[in-house]
Amino acid sequence: MGRIAETFARLKAAKRGALMPYLMVGYPEKNSLDLLAPALQAAGADLFEIGVPFSDPLADGATIQRASEQALRNGVNVQFSLDAVARLRANGVQIPLVMMGYYNPFLQYGVERFAHAAAQAGADGVIIPDLPPEEAGPMQIALRANGLDLIMFIAPTTPDIRIAQIAAVASGFIYCVSLTGVTGARTSLWDGLSAFLDRVRTQTSLPLVVGFGISTPEHVRNVATCADGAIVASAIINTLDATQPDGQVAAVVTYIESLRSEI
Repeated sequence: MGRIAETFARLKAAKRGALMPYLMVGYPEKNSLDLLAPALQAAGADLFEIGVPFSDPLADGATIQRASEQALRNGVNVQFSLDAVARLRANGVQIPLVMMGYYNPFLQYGVERFAHAAAQAGADGVIIPDLPPEEAGPMQIALRANGLDLIMFIAPTTPDIRIAQIAAVASGFIYCVSLTGVTGARTSLWDGLSAFLDRVRTQTSLPLVVGFGISTPEHVRNVATCADGAIVASAIINTLDATQPDGQVAAVVTYIESLRSEI
């Protein structure tokens, strides 16, 4: 059993949901991940989504787009992101690390080369928002050959027949989009979320993790009633942006602790 499956099995036995913070490699500073990830693991994070910056992140809203642009200016690329994951493992981060990036940089790096390097670095899975199931075969095969999961997206607008197609490709967990739109902190969650997740559960036994718009303890508490976990992304970047550099780690730790108590 891999780290992702073990984590969800353990949390299910404890009747707890997973809290999965998103951290962009190279943001706000090139090596910020080295400080943020260990601190958030200690604060109660269960998994990490590790963002690999890209120039055209079509699923992401303005906040993550801005962070991605800054990370690129800081000199981050796929190789640096792989090296950053390896450093996290060397520095004692033990929870699952899921690399999130767009297909073009991974394709340019080389699909098989990337899958092998990600496994060697200590990653557990990969999220690729712009990779449809019809074109996922080469990446799925390469990742599985290296013991990594391919996490797929399902949106509220996804028809049942396509949910089944996506679920057949996915492993680890399903990333369920909580709204129709791009990422970004919201004031409230969609009131149809529970029914949407029920529809997805008819097609897969994989854990369902909800992302897009999750930003408050109330959001996390509501997600925990119907899903297996919550992903928090833009709100973390907003917290970093609102804090002076010498207080950023402490501010994000306090924020994650406020969410951890609700899931």
